[in-house]
Amino acid sequence: MSTSETVKSKQDSEVLLLTGKDLTLETIVRVARAAQQETGFPQVGLDPSVREHLILVRDYIEKNWLKDDAPIIYGFNSGVGKLKDTRIAPEENDLFQRLMIESHCSGIGEAAREDVVRATMLMRANSLAKGVSGVRIQVVERLLEMLNRGVHPVIPLLGSVGASGDLAPMAHLVSALVGHPEAEVFYQGERLSAQEGLTRAGMEASFQMKAKDVLGMINGCTFTLGMAVLAAHDARRAAKLADVACALSMEAMRGEMGAFEPRIQEVRNHPGQIRAAENIRQLLAGSQWTTDEARKIKLKEEVRSGEWQPRVQDAYSLRCVPQVHGAVLDVLDFVDQILVREANAATDNPLMFREENGEYVGLSGGNFHGEYLAFAMDFLTVAVHELGNISERRSARLLDPTMSYGLPRNLVGTSVGLNTGFTLAQCSAAALVSENKTLCYPASADSIPTKSNQEDHVSMATWAARKAGMVISNMFKILGIEILCAAQGVSCAEPQLEGLSLAPKTRKVYNRLRQDIPATGDDRYMNKQMRLAIALAEADAFLLEE
Repeated sequence: MSTSETVKSKQDSEVLLLTGKDLTLETIVRVARAAQQETGFPQVGLDPSVREHLILVRDYIEKNWLKDDAPIIYGFNSGVGKLKDTRIAPEENDLFQRLMIESHCSGIGEAAREDVVRATMLMRANSLAKGVSGVRIQVVERLLEMLNRGVHPVIPLLGSVGASGDLAPMAHLVSALVGHPEAEVFYQGERLSAQEGLTRAGMEASFQMKAKDVLGMINGCTFTLGMAVLAAHDARRAAKLADVACALSMEAMRGEMGAFEPRIQEVRNHPGQIRAAENIRQLLAGSQWTTDEARKIKLKEEVRSGEWQPRVQDAYSLRCVPQVHGAVLDVLDFVDQILVREANAATDNPLMFREENGEYVGLSGGNFHGEYLAFAMDFLTVAVHELGNISERRSARLLDPTMSYGLPRNLVGTSVGLNTGFTLAQCSAAALVSENKTLCYPASADSIPTKSNQEDHVSMATWAARKAGMVISNMFKILGIEILCAAQGVSCAEPQLEGLSLAPKTRKVYNRLRQDIPATGDDRYMNKQMRLAIALAEADAFLLEE
């Protein structure tokens, strides 16, 4: 059964069954952010065939590999990393699991958001559901029970280089899972000791890990993947908002629609460009502000010589939006391909495979390496930054009468000089754009050897994902500021364009902003206006239902 599908339990509650093969990005976001969306947590379980397979594989391991005379098999009866040749006796393996948690809980910094942690928990369970990790089914069920009951491990954000996976962050997850005395969880809005949180949730306060359980849980960049999936989802929200901001700026400056004509896009061949142009056309459908009729009206500060002439074409920040926004959409499609593959991948080491003779073999490899995620997040960061880069240029144009086709200087609605207008709002957007530029340096271009050079090439994927989230967060601020400035431009021009209508969709955007930020000619506390506009942008209040 596809994980995008659900079944009903005996209590008629929704249950999501994991197979390790078909988890969708939409499902991950839904499970991760169910509380934020006030829909309740979907219950997650294992597909019956997965349960059967996990039990079968583990039975083989315990009968054949966890004996005194078994050969050294990495992770099952050996040390880890540089200590790979050190044998762990069967009677010491339980202790080894505890000590591995102790040594690997080395994360520092602030705690990750709960939605990131939930995404991490879900995808780790799905990875183990593939049945090639050799982890006991009790571990997977314990993990899913924590997820279903809303017990979320406190995972420090810093400390992973994306080499053998997110060892430190995932070890903190495991420490909460086992009820380590030093571990913490978030439960029902409180930060508690893991044992207290587990007890309150009706779970056993302690849990024993067995051979390979800890390594199977911490090996792989699942924490990075949790951040990456949510970043990619938020990047798409930002891309939709960028189209909305552009459309309102187009109307404020009475822009030319010719650049969005379908035939222009079709001969370029890029599907993202075609989609971006189509979306702008839909947003501006019915607009009388983006017509020659509107452009013939001379605004107060517009400089013209002689008779009115058609504008012919706009500056790049308006005319090239299909090419820029469209390129971002194509990058997001590429990133999604990487992420959905990773979400259904086995990423620990070693992995178990069944031979033709019915025996199992443990193969050591490097599926834990985060290079795919590092590249994807670096590419995403650069692409999303460009949405802000071009947005800030539109905001700047709105403030300059020589570039906005006559809108008042600094978008001042009454007395210029007495009022300063929106110049400092645009300056804040410029500061954020420059900050994003520095964050665009690719994390994947870096590598630093660790573990006595056993891990001599690392991906820095975790930092790549964190940077992507920072840029996207800035993006909603930049776009919120553009919408604020564009709305002021509309308010300033509206009296002179009386009788001409905005597009129905952009009128809704304008009206929604004005619910919280009424129009006025004189300066008001700018920070408050910006905060309100940004809050609306972050809450998707400007995104119209499709």
